[in-house]
Amino acid sequence: MNSQNLYLKKLKKHNIFIKIIQLSIGIIFIILWELLSKYKIINSFIFSSPTKIVETIINLFKDGLLISNIKVTVYELLISFSLGSILGFSIALLFYVFPITKKIFDPYLTLINSLPKVALGPLLIVWLGANIKSIIIMALLINLIVSIISFYNGFINTDNYKIKLLESFGASKYQIIVNLIIPSSMKTVFSTLKLNISMSLIGVIMGEFLSSKAGIGYLILYGTQVFNLNLVIAGIFLLLFLSYLSYLIVCFLERKIIKYEE
Repeated sequence: MNSQNLYLKKLKKHNIFIKIIQLSIGIIFIILWELLSKYKIINSFIFSSPTKIVETIINLFKDGLLISNIKVTVYELLISFSLGSILGFSIALLFYVFPITKKIFDPYLTLINSLPKVALGPLLIVWLGANIKSIIIMALLINLIVSIISFYNGFINTDNYKIKLLESFGASKYQIIVNLIIPSSMKTVFSTLKLNISMSLIGVIMGEFLSSKAGIGYLILYGTQVFNLNLVIAGIFLLLFLSYLSYLIVCFLERKIIKYEE
């Protein structure tokens, strides 16, 4: 067996070991939580328990509330994520092609990015109504500026020597962008998408807290109002699952596209 195969075998064992440790931590946490709750070491009314959370999710499913509320949140997430990614990429590309626009709008981007978006929630409800529009705009306000900045940093960090090489062969600005800038920024693009999916979910849940009558955020808010902490924590676990699933989908696309590009 050559050194490369030995290295790959060692790397595979290392990755399996990491996965086992990660899974073990989660299992130990759940078992410990269940035991502490069962033997009254912690207050199960306040902290709930894995068994109660599973029962709550099953009851939501039986009542038809689980799938319907997940669908609402996923729909809002997909729209806000898509809009934020497309607009962020387009604006970042505009800033790269016309650097003066970046200089003009830079202070405004900083101001908007530093503004707590939840403060705009009441205004969005007045302007757009307590509906899905205000939720999507709230999520867009949270993910857009970060997307623009991240995409733009990926573009400007392209190797200048490669750009000059293409220019020396008479390549146009468009050809350089299509054949060099964007392909060389793919890792940054997908890193931004991973961040964007999380920021979009945060924005959607914030919006649902303010103006929704459906969605996972609404379930959490309703559970808080009626002091049903089993429902609150079940909603949090649903969000964790949705966030991780979204992240895995972006990672899957990253592996496929970057591998194809290479």
